[in-house]
Formats: sequence, structure tokens, C-alpha cells
Amino acid sequence: MKRIIYGESNYKKIRTQKDYLYIDKTRFIEVLEEKSDDYLVFLRPRRFGKSLFLSTLWHYYDERFESEFEHLFRETYIGVNPTPLRNSYRVLFLEFSGIEVDRGMELLHSDFLDNLKQNFSRYLSSYGYDERYVSELYSFNDTKQVSKRFFEIVNDDKIYLIIDEYDQFANALLAYDIKEFLNVVGKGGFVRSFYEVLKTQTMVGTLHKMFITGVTPITLDSLSSGFNIVKNISNHKLYNELAGFTTDEVIYSIKESIAKKCDIDVDKIVEQLKHLYNGYQFNIFAPNRVYNSTMVNFFLSEYDTDECRYPQRLLDPNVASDYGTIMKLFNIGNRENNFKVLNTLLSTGEIKGTLKDRYDLEKGFFEDDFITLIYSMGLITNYKQLFGSKIFAIPNYMMRVLYFNYFGAEIEKRTNLSIQNGITNILIELALGNIEPFKEQINSVIKTLCNRDFMKFDEKYLQTITLTLLSFAQFYYIESQKEIDRKLPDIVVTGRKPFDEEIQFNYMFELKWVNANSNYNSKKQEGIDEVKEYLNLSNIKEIKNLYSYVLVGSKDGVEFIKVT
Repeated sequence: MKRIIYGESNYKKIRTQKDYLYIDKTRFIEVLEEKSDDYLVFLRPRRFGKSLFLSTLWHYYDERFESEFEHLFRETYIGVNPTPLRNSYRVLFLEFSGIEVDRGMELLHSDFLDNLKQNFSRYLSSYGYDERYVSELYSFNDTKQVSKRFFEIVNDDKIYLIIDEYDQFANALLAYDIKEFLNVVGKGGFVRSFYEVLKTQTMVGTLHKMFITGVTPITLDSLSSGFNIVKNISNHKLYNELAGFTTDEVIYSIKESIAKKCDIDVDKIVEQLKHLYNGYQFNIFAPNRVYNSTMVNFFLSEYDTDECRYPQRLLDPNVASDYGTIMKLFNIGNRENNFKVLNTLLSTGEIKGTLKDRYDLEKGFFEDDFITLIYSMGLITNYKQLFGSKIFAIPNYMMRVLYFNYFGAEIEKRTNLSIQNGITNILIELALGNIEPFKEQINSVIKTLCNRDFMKFDEKYLQTITLTLLSFAQFYYIESQKEIDRKLPDIVVTGRKPFDEEIQFNYMFELKWVNANSNYNSKKQEGIDEVKEYLNLSNIKEIKNLYSYVLVGSKDGVEFIKVT
């Protein structure tokens, strides 16, 4: 059984130590080189394997690894088909993920400057420069000065610049304070000054190639003319599969790992992983959708090969933390309008919009800006195109769960209720057949929401709140309006492995909302009739120990009507 790559992005270590399961993405080196674009930016959501690909580029192009080429790239695509530029550069690697933004602007600048000094010093030491140059760099207290002096020192070198997570601290700053963000990356800001120096070095010939990764284009757009030399290849069809896993790569991973020790149905597990982690398409015409590779690797690493049992956790806590931080970007612009987009996505599963080529934060931040932002973060993806307009959807089950968790935090803000603290115990009671605590929780939310919320309240809003509460149950799969024989139950809740043997009851909920213009009894009967119809569906009949309810909601609360 091969060792799963999890939390490791050093290409050399993966290829030379232990028996790691490596997914070969080196064919893209040839593609990138053939396209002859020298300065590139590649954006993908967090935890998609970008850092490992950058490490691959580093070891492929760095002149220091020429003698190790055969050892490092044996049996890979690029090892069999090397390109003319292999091992022909000195590599300057920069990474900005560790910079904190909540300690004030002076310390932010200091941290950024220290980061540059450390990376510049590592380069000088790696390529045998005199130590006095390192001491000289540490004497500077200005980003532009230290950058210019570094490139004066290495003027005769042929450099391939690699930047990982170019925007991470800037995105955090954007969520923290948009004005300070513009001061930092706009004209005269220390980040803008650094990238202006890079632009100059491409003109004089020191920087021959550049590959930059990140998550969102906002920082890049804000740099504007200060750094207009890079080509953004993120949404090009050729690079749809550069990061993340294809279905074939997932199948290979399963067969080389857990299938070596457990007698499993590979196709069945692939279907599970497709539901959980697949769905990303970064070009509407790309032939394949891709999986979040870190989430797939987490599942495989957590799979109990001694007992051959599914993982208890489906979402890596580190990934959840990453996306929790990213969700702070929902505060940009009009928070209420962003919340409406979120509600639309959760209630319908999709939203229509346009991806923006450029942001102009000084003029405002509008709905399409927000759609572009959450697309970049991996919270929505291409779904379909209709008459030239794009429709986006939540890519997979785990992203939907993260949305609902965020929505739960929003509900807490709007109601002053502490929902998340006790919800797990409420859902355990639900799994054991006691629906009363769950009923009380929904009613407390509905009754506490203010009058302005009821003005826009409808069945979809009730559905979103119900799904939000249910989403905190890690032992259930929660399906919303899943098509079964062309009929759509509002919510179906079923136990998932490895908890399915412990769960005593599964649920189906049909939701109705009564406003001033509707008749309560007719809505109630309508829901009962629909549930009875669903109970005759073959897929529903297969669900064991199923409790079925109609939830009839109004501003006075929610009535639960059991249907048999």
C-alpha cells in the first residue's frame, strides 16, 4: 500500500523518501513551455495541490538539481520527455502565507520585508554568494530598496521566479480593512513597489520566467499597471486539470492505497468521492471536472484499513479552517447583498452571473464581483452556459456543508441564538428518533427572526434554515431536492458510513410556508399529499426506518406533521 501524500509539498522528498503515492502532473511542464508565455499566474482554491506543482517546477528547472534529474523524474512524463529548458535556471522561491494582518500596518510591512529578506538570503546562500551580501540586505528597512539591491547583486543570473500564495495575506487584509488593502497594494504601497521592481527585472532580463499561484485575482487586479506583465492562465481549458484530481487519478489513488489492504468496491467509493469532493470545472468547455485533491487524500488517509471502515470525518479540519478564514471575504462590499447571493445558492443550488475580468474596488463591489470572488475561492464552479450567460453551482457536498455552516453563523448573528453549541446533541437525539429538540430549535430560530426577515420569508428560506441546522450532523447525508423518478422531496436525511449502523432513524421533510395570502389547511394538505406520493417511490422505499414529516411554517412557528 502506497503512502498518501497529505500535508507534504516537497517534490524531492515525495520522490526519494518512502513509498508515496504520486499523481504525475509533469506533462503540464511541457505544455507551459511550448506555449512560450514567460510570466504566468495560476489561481486555484486552497488545498488543490498548487504548492506541490511549484515544487515540481523548482526541481525541474533549478540548475542545482541537474545531476539528480534521472533520480527525481524517473518514470514521470517529463522524465521520459524532457524539454530544452530543464535545469537551466536559478530559482528564486517566494511564499507569503505566513504573514499576519491583524497586528497593524507597521508590523505588516515589517513582516513582509522580513519575508523577502529571508527568501533573498536563502537564494544567495544556495548559489554561493558571499555572506556579506546577506548582511547588507538585512540592513535595509524598505521593501523597494531591499528588492532593488538584491537584483543588483544577482544581475548576471538567469532567474526563474516562483511565488506561492501571492495573495493570501492580502486577501486577509481585504476582509479586515478594504481601505488599508488599497493602501498596501495600490500606488505607493509596499506590495505594489515590490511588484514594480519585478516588472523592471523582466525588462532588463534578470527574470526570465515567472510562475505565480494564489486564490483570487483581486490583489493582481489592484496592482494594475504596476504589474501588468503576467498572463492569467487560470480559466484556460488546457490547465483545467493542472491542479486537483481527475476521476482516473482518483481511481488510481484508491487502487494503489486502500484497495491494497481492503476488499472494496472501487466504483462505489469513487461515486462517494465524486459526490463529496468533485465538481470543479475552471473552463466551461473543459471535458472533465476535477476533485479537490487534498480532500481526496484526507479521505484515503483517514480510511481505517485495519477494519476497512469509512472515515468518521469527511472534511479535514485544516481545510475547514482555511475556508472559515476565506468566508470572512463575504464582508466585502454590501454584506446584505452578499447574503442574498448565499441564500439563493443554498435554496436553489445555482446562480446566474458573469465572471469579472477586473475589479475596481474604489468604485464599489457589486454582485458579479462577489460571484467572481466566490468562484475563485472554489465555493461555486461552472455549471452550464445559457445563451452566453454562465450559471454557477456549488461544486460538491462538502462545499455545501461549509456554506451551511457559514449560514448558521449568520443566523446566530441575526437571532442572537447560540445555535452551534448544542446542535450536535439535538441531531443525535434526532438520529435516535426523538424529533422534539430539533423541532424546538427550528421554532426558536423562526420566532426570533426580526420582522424585516419575514417580509422576504418564503419556503426556500425555511428550507435553507432547516438544511443549515441539519448540516451540523456529520453522521448524516443531507440531500436537498434530489431528483428521484422526476419527483423532488425537499429534504432527505440518511445515515452515512461508518455511522449507518448506529443511526436508528432516517428522515424525509417536505416544507411549506404560509404567508398572509395563503390558506394554512390547504398548504398542509398539499404537503401531506406530496409526501404520500414520495413514499411510493422505489428509492424512498429502500430507505430503512424512515420518518416522514411535513413542516408547515409561518411567522408564528413551524408545525411538524408526521405522515405514514
